[in-house]
Order: sequence, then C-alpha cells, then structure tokens
Amino acid sequence: MNHDHIISAKQLSRADIEAVLDRAAEFAADPSAWGDRHENALLGLLFFEPSTRTKMSFTAAIKRLGGDVVDMGTVESSSVKKGESLADTVRVVEGYADALVLRHPSEGSAKMASEFVDAPLINGGDGAGQHPTQTLLDLYTIRENAGFEDLTIGIMGDLKYGRTVHSLAHALTNVDARQHFVSPESLRLPRSVRYDLHEEGASIREHTELDTVLSELDVLYVTRIQRERFPDESEYRAVAGEYQIDTETLEAAKDDLTVMHPLPRVDEIAHDIDGTDHARYFQQAHNGVPVRMALLDILLGGDR
Repeated sequence: MNHDHIISAKQLSRADIEAVLDRAAEFAADPSAWGDRHENALLGLLFFEPSTRTKMSFTAAIKRLGGDVVDMGTVESSSVKKGESLADTVRVVEGYADALVLRHPSEGSAKMASEFVDAPLINGGDGAGQHPTQTLLDLYTIRENAGFEDLTIGIMGDLKYGRTVHSLAHALTNVDARQHFVSPESLRLPRSVRYDLHEEGASIREHTELDTVLSELDVLYVTRIQRERFPDESEYRAVAGEYQIDTETLEAAKDDLTVMHPLPRVDEIAHDIDGTDHARYFQQAHNGVPVRMALLDILLGGDR
C-alpha cells in the first residue's frame, strides 16, 4: 500500500484492502506478541468530536505495537478554544508524533489538514464525509464471517449523514458485492455518492422496507439515525425509531445472516439479537484493534 495519508475509502484498491486485512489477521492471532514492532513510536490524537471505539482502539493498537499516544484532549481544554486554526493545530502536533489521527465535524477537514503535514495522517471521521478505518474493520468482519465472493449486503438506516455507510459503499466496489440500501426517503444516499457508485460500476438497489430484500442478504449492516447530524430537530423526530429490528424480524433471514453495526446503537437493534448467532457488532468493534494495528504498521514502515 503506497499512500502517505488515509483520507477516504475511495483511495483504497482491492490490493490495499487485502494487504491491511491480511496483516490484521496476523496481529489478531496474538495481539500481545508485537510489543517491540514500533517501540517508542508516538501517535498524535486530535479528536474534535466525541469518540469511544475509534479513539480507544487506536490507543490500544499503537500500544500493542510498542508505542504510545500524545492526545490533544478535548476542544475545550486545547488551544482551539483560543481560536487556533486546524492547520496550525496539526502542524504543531506533527512535531510531537510520528503519525496523526484526526476526527473533525467538518466534511473535508482531514483532506485539508493532510496538506499541511508530512507525517501520515489518518481520517478518524470527518463530519458526514468518510471514515476509512471503520470501513477496513467492517471489511475484515465481513471477510471473516461471510467472505467477499458472491456477497449480498443490506445497509440500513441513516444513509444520508452516515459517513461509515459512504466509506463502506465505496470500498465494496472492490469486491463481488450486491448492495441494497434501506432507508426512509429523507435519508437516502446522497446523490453524489449514488453517482460515484454508478460510475464505479457498483450493483446497487434502494428500498424503503427491509422485508423486500431481507431473505436475500448475507450481511445486514444497521446504522443509527444520527441526531447530531440533523440541521433540523423536527426532521430527526420524523424518522427516529422508524427502522428497528429484533429476533422476530430476523425470522425471514438466512440462518447464517451476519448482523453488523458500527455502534453506538440506540434502539435500532433490539437486545434480544445480542445472544444470537447473527450478532457480530461487538466482534466488529473488537476487530478495530488488529485492523488499526495493521494500518499503523504499514504507514510507519513495518517490515514483514
């Protein structure tokens, strides 16, 4: 994989994806065995939005590799509160770290920030734009549970504001996948994303009801309705709670259906699914450590 920064899933080829996933599988076999691989390496964390899984799994990943983190902390406790620009912030933190992870509420922020630094910069989520490392761990989970060949996947929920959806949809054009998108009309995939997928030759169909396609699916990827992305509270209330699944819903599904979710969930997946063989969303979250270990290892120049 020959990239200075990881900004978008669009930049990842099938070979890039397989390189990260294959290395992640090595790390997953024994995550604690790699403690001298990047000894003393420092990862700079710049999180302008709240995060649990992304921030903690990157922290765990670099520590599993023998390194550590330097953390900007909250926006309120940083110089951003004094009016410091994003460009200046990343240039300063680059002086303290060997690689950077940026999460920011503005779409396009990671691309802009990457133009000011030489150290590898990883997009940890930019508004409603992209979340490429989430996509890589999603692909790892899909490959481990359903495989990439002759794959039929349904992606349901907030497709308009969901950056995990936008990233995954683009990445799936690299594998043999039929994509079904299930959402209310008001939360359809953005036109720009649909256009790009058509240009890439993706097989996609859009639905407003899950039951029209559920029986065909190998994977069901559920997303929450993201209240924080809505410009209008009334628009959120109009669709909140509209797309929910429970064990009764899944009676029409294949026995080996894999159910995924980038988390956090609210009420879109009932807790009675947690104990079934369908549930893979906690495994999916745990996969963030070996996948992010693999990505950091490659970006930091890890030898085979």
